[in-house]
Amino acid sequence: MRTMFASLAVPNYRIYFSGTIMTNMGQWMARTAQSWLVLMILTNGNAAVLGWLMAVNFAPMFIITPWAGALADRVSKRRIMVTAQIILAIDATILSTLVLTGAVQLWMVFVISAIDGTASAFYSPATQAFVSELVPQKNLPNAVSLNSASFNGARLLGPGLGGLLIAAVGVGWVMAINVVCFIGFITTLLLLKAERLYTSPRPAEKTRVRDGLRYVKRRPDLVILLTIGFMMGTFGVNFNISDAVMATQAFGKGPGEYGLLGSLMGVGSMTAALGAARRKPRLRWVELAMLVYAVSMTISALAPNYGVFAVFKIFVGWGTISTLITANAMVQTSVTPQMRGRVMSLWATLVMGGTPFVSPIVGWIGNVIGPRATVAFGAISLGITFVVITAVIMHNDKIRVVFDPSKRAPWLRQVRGKVTIDYVQQTK
Repeated sequence: MRTMFASLAVPNYRIYFSGTIMTNMGQWMARTAQSWLVLMILTNGNAAVLGWLMAVNFAPMFIITPWAGALADRVSKRRIMVTAQIILAIDATILSTLVLTGAVQLWMVFVISAIDGTASAFYSPATQAFVSELVPQKNLPNAVSLNSASFNGARLLGPGLGGLLIAAVGVGWVMAINVVCFIGFITTLLLLKAERLYTSPRPAEKTRVRDGLRYVKRRPDLVILLTIGFMMGTFGVNFNISDAVMATQAFGKGPGEYGLLGSLMGVGSMTAALGAARRKPRLRWVELAMLVYAVSMTISALAPNYGVFAVFKIFVGWGTISTLITANAMVQTSVTPQMRGRVMSLWATLVMGGTPFVSPIVGWIGNVIGPRATVAFGAISLGITFVVITAVIMHNDKIRVVFDPSKRAPWLRQVRGKVTIDYVQQTK
């Protein structure tokens, strides 16, 4: 138990963690409310429009995040985070007001979503890299896992509570609660003690995006992990669309049952995050998680009723989060501090950056083929990824040794000198 919550012994991280719980809860409730607003109030069940909304929200991630990562390596990460959160809080205030006054229109939701996406594009690499400044290096995998536990604890409670509140008081008030949560998180960021931060040294030379790309290119382990993140984030995590159309169209359920799907997924996600906090990140856990995801999504696509579909959301949640959190921890702990912002910006770009292109396709699939096809899409994509990644690793001795430094091979000295010096040094 002590190992699982080791990072909470660090005062700064404890303050930060409390703030993340607050803002994650608010945002999961708000996501549920926004999906319901668009799908059931403004478009009368048009899944394609919901897909385009996700595309608009995540497009800035693809365009801006690499440069935002270089910025995070050069200036205060906390300053970037506070600025982004203030913008997100203002947007949430405007949208909730529009909904409560009955003035909201679809184009307004799209504009606010685009602004949110821009702020998040700067926030994401900064917060990914900021975790390393809150705790000692030895606690970093644990801190990454606890962050995910916070996120998925909110996923456990947020959608279900959001669905109940939508039915009880309406979409607008749920969004208003999110504003209060933003203010709470901004306050915790300002309360952090600067003298207790494990601040990374600033790079001696100008931070350039292409230097981060070159760094990753020389690291086959990072290439594989980033590829896994891209496939899961882009093709596997389209639940805002698939859950909405499955609940409303395939099973004829209301907002409470739709929110419950997110909460059940949160059970698996929380289990995955807490499990990752207790163990060292290893590639075998990433592969197992991808397999669990692909199998459980396949069964979900064939589910005969809402009950079966809902139960398997637990396994889907475990597979999704175990894949992302373990790969994320492996990336964070194997890069030099001076490159962490740029490498984590690539991670954020790849995990979220493909969504603008794929979400409209998933929405179109839901309209043309049917809601079950939106679930099968993720199962097939990650099933293929599992097979290909496993084949590459099994047939490439050099890559296999990189992921397991305890093994020895004649060429390992060359790897230390040219390719994976950071990873090998930190895993001795």
